[in-house]
Amino acid sequence: MEFAELIKTPRVDGVVLHRPFLPTVEGTLCLTGHHLILSSRQDNTEELWLLHSNIDAIEKKFMGSLGSIIVKCKDLRIIKLDIPGMDECLNIASSIEALSTLDSLSLMYPFFYRPMFEVIEDGWNSFRPEDAYKDLESMTDEWRLSDVNKDFSVCQSYSPLVAVPKGIDDDTLRKVATFRHGGRFPVLSYYHKKNGMVMMRAGQPLTGTNGRRCKEDEKLINATLRPGKRGYIIDTRAVNVAQQAKAKGGGCESEANYPQWRRIHKAIERANVLQESLIKLVEACNDQSHSMDRWLNKLEASNWQTHVKEILTTACLAAQCIDREGASVLVHGTEGADSTLQVTSLAQIILDPACRTIQGFQNLVEREWLQAGHPFQLRCSQSAYSSTKPRQEAPVFLLFLDCVWQILRQFPCSFEFNEGFLVLLFEHAYASQFGTFLGNCAADRVKLCLPEKTVSLWSWVNRQQEMERLTNPLYEANSLVIWPSVAPQSLLLWEGVFLRWNRSSKCLDEAYEEMVHIIEYNKELQNKVNSLRRQLAQLETEDPLLQSP
Repeated sequence: MEFAELIKTPRVDGVVLHRPFLPTVEGTLCLTGHHLILSSRQDNTEELWLLHSNIDAIEKKFMGSLGSIIVKCKDLRIIKLDIPGMDECLNIASSIEALSTLDSLSLMYPFFYRPMFEVIEDGWNSFRPEDAYKDLESMTDEWRLSDVNKDFSVCQSYSPLVAVPKGIDDDTLRKVATFRHGGRFPVLSYYHKKNGMVMMRAGQPLTGTNGRRCKEDEKLINATLRPGKRGYIIDTRAVNVAQQAKAKGGGCESEANYPQWRRIHKAIERANVLQESLIKLVEACNDQSHSMDRWLNKLEASNWQTHVKEILTTACLAAQCIDREGASVLVHGTEGADSTLQVTSLAQIILDPACRTIQGFQNLVEREWLQAGHPFQLRCSQSAYSSTKPRQEAPVFLLFLDCVWQILRQFPCSFEFNEGFLVLLFEHAYASQFGTFLGNCAADRVKLCLPEKTVSLWSWVNRQQEMERLTNPLYEANSLVIWPSVAPQSLLLWEGVFLRWNRSSKCLDEAYEEMVHIIEYNKELQNKVNSLRRQLAQLETEDPLLQSP
């Protein structure tokens, strides 16, 4: 298929662009295969380059011969284009709708994008399982890296290499995979260096109504326990949901077959509920007409903050079991690719200071989301504005980022990255020129040849100038475990995502720049103090009379 077939009117002059907090711009609108571009000949006006894949929905309005297209984006921005001529407006709208809903991944912009920057570090090779295993090997000899899934035949959604207990062979893993949803057998998620406890993740056990048993599965997870120790199974479903799953062949671990494990149910809502919650939240944020009572009621009705609290509470529980109880943990829900990953990754941010660095957080996203099989293509194909019926879309990753922001806000000096890094990841998960978030699992990325045909987001992020922009000026390395408050009063609406297009951030930006200036000035003064102390020490050694009594 040629993109030209979908573009009925490639160019229109005299188009007026309206954007939040920016002056109105008149110029020429151009449609390409991947971008909507508005260019003006006026000096000092910023051009609009909008990826078609970032467009969630459009609305058309007409007044006489003038047409308007309201473009609602996946990053929650809303822009308006005034287009002279009804035919031109209809043609542009029709083309945008066609180009923004292409099904074929190979037609996406990352396959056509050529970077304008020098790729110093290939992000596709930055966070390989082999490298993570070397770090694990330096801490313990109880685990091994298995390539049982090298051809994706055991588990379609896992990466080719996974860490498993050393005493468990590949044949056992294959048997366990038949007992777990989607073949997602228990694998290592995190090793706690402080006490040797571990966190694993998996899909639900397929016990069914007959109470099916798998001794290989019991052997695998028991292999992670120290003598005399018990473990915790954290099921991210309500008890009744887990029981109902038995009728469909799923279920949960019975206490009779797993006597050394205590099962805890912590209900985290599933995809369709989360998507509805996002839609309600964004609708509330965009409604400028309501009173305080109406705003608070709408915010509460969205249940977004409740979901944030549930996820953070469960992550804190997992971290507490590992760090304070000295117990190993297995986390799973149904598939083990949504709420499970929210919990395991947030628990690591609480426990592991390395995950709070820019590189460490990239590594976490790579390990616990991309290589662990979170279906980004399904979950992020629509945002909050799309009028088409939701299929499997859900803001699972956005909720995770929101939870990270909550912890960052409570511990502003413990994170090397700033809020801008989290916003950047949200934007690129939904629409990007990079191939990092394309596909639903490692098998998809291999099939699409993404490392060979696209550029990694990490190649862009890890450039020096970008790292400087994303670095938190307040950062001071903190080797301690950090325990966030999950009290309702401690959890705030993430304005940097949900309100950034609704009110100007000028004052906040100016305050941030002033803070950076003060920090830099403080560093200069500290350096001068240190220099003067060294000079004084030097003088005292040269002239004993200067030494204090």
